[in-house]
Amino acid sequence: MKSYKRYFFILIGMILAVFVICGAIVVYVDPFFHFHTPVSGFPYIVDNQLSQNPGMAMNMEYDGCIIGSSMTVNFDTDDFKEILGTDTVKLSYSGAYPRDDYNILSFVFDKNTHARKKNPMKQVYFAVDIPTMTADPDETKYPLPTHLYDKSVINDVKYLINKDVLFEYIFRPAIQKKGSDLSEIYFSWWTPEYYNIEWVMHNYEQPEINPVETEKDGLIERTEVNLSRNILPFVEANPDTEFYFFFPPYSILYWNNVMRENTFEATMEQYRYVAERLLQYDNARVFYFQTMDETLNLSNYADYSHYKPAINKFMVECFKDGKYEIKSVDEMDKGLKIVRKMVADFDFADLFSREW
Repeated sequence: MKSYKRYFFILIGMILAVFVICGAIVVYVDPFFHFHTPVSGFPYIVDNQLSQNPGMAMNMEYDGCIIGSSMTVNFDTDDFKEILGTDTVKLSYSGAYPRDDYNILSFVFDKNTHARKKNPMKQVYFAVDIPTMTADPDETKYPLPTHLYDKSVINDVKYLINKDVLFEYIFRPAIQKKGSDLSEIYFSWWTPEYYNIEWVMHNYEQPEINPVETEKDGLIERTEVNLSRNILPFVEANPDTEFYFFFPPYSILYWNNVMRENTFEATMEQYRYVAERLLQYDNARVFYFQTMDETLNLSNYADYSHYKPAINKFMVECFKDGKYEIKSVDEMDKGLKIVRKMVADFDFADLFSREW
């Protein structure tokens, strides 16, 4: 009996030792950057927005950040450095709701993190997706791994003793010696040949026609809540940080969706309202890219909204030279008027009459 007890305790000791060793490896490499900055020379794989964004916001060294949905994933942070002189970190969440933006900005502006102790926050480049501004203000797009977002140390065991973290983010890259290019993390999978009208139209599905029109101000109430609760508090609390808010250039098919959903006037009013609210702040700049001629050419897209990386670089250049910047509500009204004409003049009937 004593012999069995001895072997039992040896087994328990061995298991605990394995757990300690695994946890120590995770802490040292820290593939989700939860505890510290990257270890020099390790080939980190960065492909998990939900799990890796908080750590990057806390511990990467940067003075600018890119916030928003998949409309931001094709930004190359090298462009921000070369064109704007800003060391940026990309903190995209595909399909991001305003609450996702709030969650990550809470890390960005946390003065107790390594990132903020090291550098002041100079610029935020923020994609404002109008369709998501009516989301539940407390809802995230996907369930969060809360142990990487909260302040508790106890539940970090879910990160420290995790086979996926060990095998997929430590052992695999260590063996393959190939990590992510941190300037291009989260890039969409579409290669250049996917950006063409045939691909877009072949995969496009029109929404059902809604016979009931949304009232002109029908989207404003929820939009106001999201602005006031999830976005504007950061603008107000950080007057020395310059916020570049931009409306992404969805393709003309986006407006076909809006018309079929019978929300055209409500959406136009929503754009105007958001711009008006943002323009009230001296540290906020607003860019409206929906008036770009490129939105009419579906070969610039891989689907109805996602544009090619060259457009991302062009937007960075606009942040530098001020092209497509909206400086007043009157200018926003002019931009919306241009979009009205673009939509009215576009031959949707011809587009949908062709075989794709």
